[in-house]
Amino acid sequence: MAFDILILILVVVVIFQKLRSLLGTRPENTATPISQESAAKIFDILMKETMKKPVVVDGGELKAETKETNETETVLQQIPNFNRTTFLSGAQRAFEMIVTSFAKGEIDILKALIGKTLFKKFEDIINQRKEEGITAETDFVGFNSVEIVSAKIDKNNKAKIAVRFVSEQANVLRNAEGNIIEGDENFIQTITDIWTFERNINSTTPNWMLVSTKK
Repeated sequence: MAFDILILILVVVVIFQKLRSLLGTRPENTATPISQESAAKIFDILMKETMKKPVVVDGGELKAETKETNETETVLQQIPNFNRTTFLSGAQRAFEMIVTSFAKGEIDILKALIGKTLFKKFEDIINQRKEEGITAETDFVGFNSVEIVSAKIDKNNKAKIAVRFVSEQANVLRNAEGNIIEGDENFIQTITDIWTFERNINSTTPNWMLVSTKK
């Protein structure tokens, strides 16, 4: 409440200054004081407007707070100890590690980061490449953007967060002779992926597992 009053006082001061600069000077530059009655009316109007639209100070400017808590934010707030910055930082590291480990066929690393159903699909592709003598190369350049696009908690208390990754990569597949059969090692692609991470909100481990991928 005290903070709200300080904000209102600041608004009053700003308005007083505007009124003085526009209407409160005589030709001889003698300021015309604003009466206590006028000040009271202005303060009363501001109080009523503030009840309708909360006013916040951001970067030294006064503006109306318009951001509404959407469904995704509501779900994220229900996840114990969830921190958006920490989660997205971990998601970026997991993305780069999974992409490069998948290209190299590093099964053990993938198994630690991916849910069982999705891991089986990754493993099948890696094994098929080995049988056909195909090798993959991924040059991960970096991220253009990473953002949470949706979140939900199911009846089994499993939280699922979908993240959109826009990254730059150069991907190549080579046959047994070392010839490129897909991709271009000199061409950097901008690729958009939506990955879904899952974790039981009652679990004592903070680890999230990748359970779904799509373009």
